Amino acid sequence: MDTSLSSIAVVGLGTMGTGIAEVLALAGREVIGIDISEAAALGAVASLEASTARAVGRGRITERERADALARFRTSDDLRAVADAELVIEVVPETYEIKQQVFRELDAIVSPTAILATGTNALSVTRLAAESQRPERVLGLHFFNPAPAMKLVEVVSSVLTAPPAVEAVTALARELGKEPVAVGDRPGFVADGLLFGYLNQAAAMYEANYASREDIDAAMKLGCGLPMGPLALLDLIGIDTARTVLEAMYAESQDRLHAPAPVLGQLSSAGLTGRKAGRGFYTYDAPGGQTVVPDTLTPAADAVSGAGRDVASVGVAGSGTMASGIAEVFAKAGYDVVLAARSQAKADVAKGRIAKSLERSVAKGRLTAEARDETLARITAAGSLDAFAEVDLAVEAVAEDLEIKRQLFASLDKVCRPGAVLATTTSSLPVVAIARATARPEDVIGMHFFNPAPAMKLVEVVRTVLTADDVHATVRAVCARIRKHPVDCGDRAGFIVNALLFPYLNNAIKMVEEHYASLDDIDAAMKLGGGYPMGPFELLDVVGLDVSLAIEKVLHKEFRDPGLAPAPLLEHLVAAGCLGRKTGRGFREYARR
Repeated sequence: MDTSLSSIAVVGLGTMGTGIAEVLALAGREVIGIDISEAAALGAVASLEASTARAVGRGRITERERADALARFRTSDDLRAVADAELVIEVVPETYEIKQQVFRELDAIVSPTAILATGTNALSVTRLAAESQRPERVLGLHFFNPAPAMKLVEVVSSVLTAPPAVEAVTALARELGKEPVAVGDRPGFVADGLLFGYLNQAAAMYEANYASREDIDAAMKLGCGLPMGPLALLDLIGIDTARTVLEAMYAESQDRLHAPAPVLGQLSSAGLTGRKAGRGFYTYDAPGGQTVVPDTLTPAADAVSGAGRDVASVGVAGSGTMASGIAEVFAKAGYDVVLAARSQAKADVAKGRIAKSLERSVAKGRLTAEARDETLARITAAGSLDAFAEVDLAVEAVAEDLEIKRQLFASLDKVCRPGAVLATTTSSLPVVAIARATARPEDVIGMHFFNPAPAMKLVEVVRTVLTADDVHATVRAVCARIRKHPVDCGDRAGFIVNALLFPYLNNAIKMVEEHYASLDDIDAAMKLGGGYPMGPFELLDVVGLDVSLAIEKVLHKEFRDPGLAPAPLLEHLVAAGCLGRKTGRGFREYARR
């Protein structure tokens, strides 16, 4: 089989089809674009002219290369114009009826050796192939938007697809400068299959009034390093499109995590489909606009009511990396800090860790030597919680064990002065259960820092049903002073970040269990297609498989959703002592230092 694929047709000249055509034309392919709408065809030509002009202006291509690319692209409203194409890529609206009609017509037009590719991200490639007279030459070729910029291409095989067809389009994808990953036929494939479940959970979290849209989006950007928050991303994708993908996923999986959140249907029915409509979860300056404008749901700048308590000194309980990092953050912000551990020796080691961290900052030019010395001088290492007698805010950062934390808070209750705010850094335990270990649960709140605390900007502020308003106001004010971004959430398992992150990680493990895709392909798909800074298996090995399993169990226990049950593979690896980077082996093996 000739795999050069030099003549290619793109059927459907919307945003995606136009982007694919641009990529192909710039890569030296002869491209015929088909659309029944003359306006769409003209728009595609204008878009290609404008984007290539920008590329010339930025020095990415020459004027000659631009002229050649434009000459290789032509349009038609007649599907018969694709007769000589070696590959046809359809990117028509996401319905079986329309796509099947296109495939039936193509059967009568193209040569017997032509490859037919669907750009679907939600529909069954097998079902579309079955409608064709040449199912062995039908496959999925899923580009990501915007196609010229996004590197990922999912090459989707059905049980009917012939290997030579897969090899040909895989080679083409590489020649286009893309990163192809091979996947099987299931709704959402890899990237969208993982991404849309996460987006759906975020929509459900917002619908439950658990957290504001702004806080959900800020939490996932700052806590996970994502380029966009989930609700803003839903607006960009199109809420109606997201609902269609989720409906297809749920029809196959029957997993409640994929059942579209009702708010998606409500917004779609109201025509509030996101950026393209000018309004979705957020309101935009115009249909198709990118600028968010204030609306009735936009929080006021002074949304936190009431005055807080004065905080001049802070106690940090613990001797691990998190405790040291939090103590460093407070000391840098000008607070007097008492760092207390179970022994003076442990406290001294923790302070020594801070000294090394500050020294690295000096070496990198981020901190002056004078500021380093002043920061370190504000920290007092202590071998007992008795040193917290006069602190205004006590923050615990000890082991993630409910009984250990309850015992510590019972001690803080006896030691700390009346009116002191008591904060737990738990990431998964019920804050109210910790608060009830004291005689003043109204003074207790969650302050969930992220590791490494000096670098990560996010703090989840967790109110219980007993937390006093002025305690909440105090912690918000403290977050501002230490230059962290606070997000408010209620006292339930996972808070915002872990409640959205770990089901996504768990679903990635299930994909591997089902032999649907490899670790490397899944990691590549989420980095290249979803903009994630790390793939799910890279992240799991960094976090620690034992930590991940513990969080998954807490989520499953609280929400009782079968879809949240920890993947057996995760449990098996933990039982075998394969905990990730810290043990030298998790989902991957690492060189021991």
